[in-house]
Amino acid sequence: MAFAHVYLFAGPEIGERNSAVESLRQQARRTLQTLDEYTFYAHETSVSDVVGLLCNESLFAAARFIVLKNAELIKKKDDIARIAALSAGAEDTKGVAAASVLVLVSDSVSVDKKLEAAVPKNNRKIFWELFENRKEQWLVSFFQRAGFSIEPEAVQTILELVENNTDALRTECSRFMLCLERGSRVTAAAVEQFIAHNREESPFTLFDALSCTADNSRHRLETSLDILHKIRLSKDSSSIQLLAGLTFCFRKLRQWHSLYAGQRGVSEFDLKKAGFSSKKARTQYTAAARMWSAAQTEAILALIARTDMAMRTLGQAAETTLLELLLYSIVLKRGAMLESVSYDWP
Repeated sequence: MAFAHVYLFAGPEIGERNSAVESLRQQARRTLQTLDEYTFYAHETSVSDVVGLLCNESLFAAARFIVLKNAELIKKKDDIARIAALSAGAEDTKGVAAASVLVLVSDSVSVDKKLEAAVPKNNRKIFWELFENRKEQWLVSFFQRAGFSIEPEAVQTILELVENNTDALRTECSRFMLCLERGSRVTAAAVEQFIAHNREESPFTLFDALSCTADNSRHRLETSLDILHKIRLSKDSSSIQLLAGLTFCFRKLRQWHSLYAGQRGVSEFDLKKAGFSSKKARTQYTAAARMWSAAQTEAILALIARTDMAMRTLGQAAETTLLELLLYSIVLKRGAMLESVSYDWP
């Protein structure tokens, strides 16, 4: 019977989550010596294809190590049954060393309950976003280990500028090791120089620009289009991943609306469980909720899905135009179809 050790790593703390995946990968390499490794996304590759790959023997490797991202999208009964069968087979053959590994990964803190139940309890973990004081400690320790010191104002500036997970923090803060001499003290001015003025754009910075309540509609659209073009020109540009990132942000906004839909107060635990533990995230989604209502958020998610489908149908030549129209609809139409109403500039 085909089997695989199945793991479920969920939650918004990407850095610690990636470290856990890498630890599993290194363990598998040490045990098996030869390993076929793959990364798939649930919105691009079917679960049946992933399971089929795990079940087919490889001519050149002892086993396969597969990371399947966006696991929150796995909801079909048949798909969950396939994963459950793989996991059950591994539980029945614990003594067998040459076993493939399937790691289900999600930025959300929860997945379908039946999918969660299909994964052994010891193989499931939620990586919660760090509290503000832990992020500050992480940053200070990161610089100290590299032979630098950092002033408190610089720590706060970094947390305001960088997406709040340790993976993004590590990537951005590594700039200082290349630009400053070991033993230097990192100041807020240095952070502005090396991060604010050299920041790489991403779907998350694009969402920041789209939801910036300080700007009028014209400026938000101009800024968003500028970020879009920078992303398109980057070497790692991927329109599908750009849409996936925007989908993640607007799903988080939908979750924020759901939290505040009732009359009861929202507790710290509720916010933390939903992935809104940081001050920055709460400020950002408070602003976004003022920008788009719950109904408009649903309309935008549907619009992103239609744009994804159109890009896959029309091909690469139409991607830039479709993405520009998407941003126009999000900013000026609040998710409404372009042909529905006219809009006058403020």
